[in-house]
Amino acid sequence: MENRHKNMGLSDETVLAMYETMLLARRIDERMWLLNRSGKIPFVVSGQGQEAAQVGAAFALDRSQDYILPYYRDTGIVLAFGMTVKELMLFVFAKAEDPNSGGRQMPGHYGQKKNRIVTNSSPVTTQVPHAVGIALAAKMEKKDCISFVTFGEGSSNQGDFHEGANFAGVHKLPVILMCENNQYAISVPADKQLGSAKVSDRAIGYGMPGYRINGNDPLEVYQYVKEAADRARRGEGPTLIETMMYRLTPHTSDDDDRSYRTAEEVEKAKLEDPMITFRTYVKETGVLTDDREQQMERDIEQLINEATDYAEQAPYAKPEQALDFVYAETEQEGTR
Repeated sequence: MENRHKNMGLSDETVLAMYETMLLARRIDERMWLLNRSGKIPFVVSGQGQEAAQVGAAFALDRSQDYILPYYRDTGIVLAFGMTVKELMLFVFAKAEDPNSGGRQMPGHYGQKKNRIVTNSSPVTTQVPHAVGIALAAKMEKKDCISFVTFGEGSSNQGDFHEGANFAGVHKLPVILMCENNQYAISVPADKQLGSAKVSDRAIGYGMPGYRINGNDPLEVYQYVKEAADRARRGEGPTLIETMMYRLTPHTSDDDDRSYRTAEEVEKAKLEDPMITFRTYVKETGVLTDDREQQMERDIEQLINEATDYAEQAPYAKPEQALDFVYAETEQEGTR
């Protein structure tokens, strides 16, 4: 098999780290489903089938200074940017130590200041204008960082996307907008959402390049996001990248996807599961040996087991903590 990553200037170690991050994201996702079905956690927003685009993009960014504004399926991205398995488990168990919101937010709403992961919210696409604002600040302050924001193809139909993209294009801001087109906005297929043939076609209206690429190939995603990041740092403005993929699980743990798609469709899509196709690549190019793969699986299982046990036993927030960070902390006169 052609050694594509070497031609791109990527080392075996980097590509192995990409695969390991994808595998970790998938195994965490699978564990969360088991925890949900056993009644231990209330909700899962799954990212199975989307790991390749997430990890490929994250590795193309500067993870020491860039800002990310993920959407609710982006476990692969936040892992690559430094969120730990223990922190993710504290998140889904809604415990007091959860770094995202102290147990306030529902799963999938990531936010961690130290790793420049900017909080998103349940109303979809609100993260796009936030990312554009961060890019504006970076340009005004002449900082070398860029912002990177993800969203689904359904989100690209919301006003927030269009306003954010237009502003970014007008002001040539250092922001990358990456659509994770997983074919369904809950139950609505893409061909009933879009008047245009592609989400990426919309880029021309906002004065930026737009690309539709294979979201099941982390190396292709890496290449396009790296080029977009380099372009942004040169002051040449934003880029819209549409990564094509398939959502292998229901919309959430509360969704019954059998009502709007067939089992045959899902099984066919599983043949292109990036965990299978990229595993084939790293094995056939000699990046991953059988022994290393087995050790990787054992290490990941132990890591997830320990994180699950810790999070399950960790305390919940106290009721009065619900008021923390809601009102400004001020001292009244005479009360010290």
